[in-house]
Amino acid sequence: MTVGKAPVTFLLCLAIVFTLSQAKSKIAQPQPLTSFKINTTLQETASTCPYTVTIRTSCSSTRYTRDRISLAFGDAYGYQVYVPRLDDPRSRTFESCSTDTFNINGPCTYQICYVYLYRNGYDGWKPESITISGYYSSSVTFYYNTFLPNAVWYGFNHCNAASASS
Repeated sequence: MTVGKAPVTFLLCLAIVFTLSQAKSKIAQPQPLTSFKINTTLQETASTCPYTVTIRTSCSSTRYTRDRISLAFGDAYGYQVYVPRLDDPRSRTFESCSTDTFNINGPCTYQICYVYLYRNGYDGWKPESITISGYYSSSVTFYYNTFLPNAVWYGFNHCNAASASS
């Protein structure tokens, strides 16, 4: 029995597409970062810039959370914006199926390439996405769509290694 080239080519293409989609999904997932440190040195000496941070909470999240939520984001050159508490249960922040927008002032950054969230509490919370725009940085969106683990910085670092080490 002879197998034609078309089915073999199709299976080969299917295998390549599957492999690439698996690699992409692994890259795009948020990761825990146990060694994350807040950079207070540059926060105190850098110029101040405005940022708009929009956080969409997933519809499959808990109805509301009383957990303490912190945020840190920055660029590949060490400039970092740190917000120790974004949460406010009295204002209905981070309810399921909601979008919350925060106007934040912090050190000026270049293009934002990393973001980390920190959740501390017992309720749980599932952010869907975070969009950050700044004065010197074009708008960038990070897609979480997963429940955050408790008491660990969790997020994305898309800064390239060469720039991050400088």
